[in-house]
Amino acid sequence: MRKSYRIKKEAEFQNVFDHGDSVANRNFVIYHMKRDQPHFRVGISVGKKVGHTAVMRNQIKRYIRQSLLELKPDIDPQTDFLVIARKSANQLDMAETKKNLIHVMRLAGILNEDIEVI
Repeated sequence: MRKSYRIKKEAEFQNVFDHGDSVANRNFVIYHMKRDQPHFRVGISVGKKVGHTAVMRNQIKRYIRQSLLELKPDIDPQTDFLVIARKSANQLDMAETKKNLIHVMRLAGILNEDIEVI
């Protein structure tokens, strides 16, 4: 995913936390807010409680990024959102990660409803 699709600065993260809405399922929390922009932006957070080693945390982030890349055409372009992994996310494989992200993104209203879950 290109850098223009990422939220990296602390101030931008904090803005979404403070002014956005949140939804969650068992494995992920999503904070989201609408903005006037040409494409969506996403921030990913995987804390040390989720994976004790950097290898585990980076694998979870890769799964999330790949899932978002596959879902890119169906994501609302006017949205900034943060994906925060919960502790149970370290037990998921790629397919389960994508399925859980689809579920929580539908709850947030940032994903088209007609997309099929594999």
